[in-house]
Amino acid sequence: MTHSLVCPETVSRVSSVLNRDTRQFGKKHLFDQNEETCWNSDQGPCQWVMLEFPQGVRISQLQIQFQGGFSSRRCRLEGSQGSQALFRIVDFYPEDNNSLQTFPIPAAEVDRLKVTFEDMADFFGRVVIYHLRVLGEKDG
Repeated sequence: MTHSLVCPETVSRVSSVLNRDTRQFGKKHLFDQNEETCWNSDQGPCQWVMLEFPQGVRISQLQIQFQGGFSSRRCRLEGSQGSQALFRIVDFYPEDNNSLQTFPIPAAEVDRLKVTFEDMADFFGRVVIYHLRVLGEKDG
């Protein structure tokens, strides 16, 4: 059964936060299920979100909701287990709109996941994400 893999024990990190205002635009807003909050990156050529799960997971889907005009046209999903180096799982290509987009992920068993956002729609390289969901199954 597929369900959300992000839990309170999941450690998350992001590349940047707009004006370092973590209260208003911080990473916690990626997973709070609130339509009114978002993660807003600062400017730069490449932004990313890193997740470290408390146990191994088997990913099957990724769901992302961008703010139109502040999306990424090309994303790279990488993962690893334990202390291994990250390996490329898949590249995917979101549309520049406000809808929740779902991307099927080839079966990958990881405990660390990195989503890299490249080729931003915004001229300054900012990305705004309202929801980030990682779906699949927990190992064990």
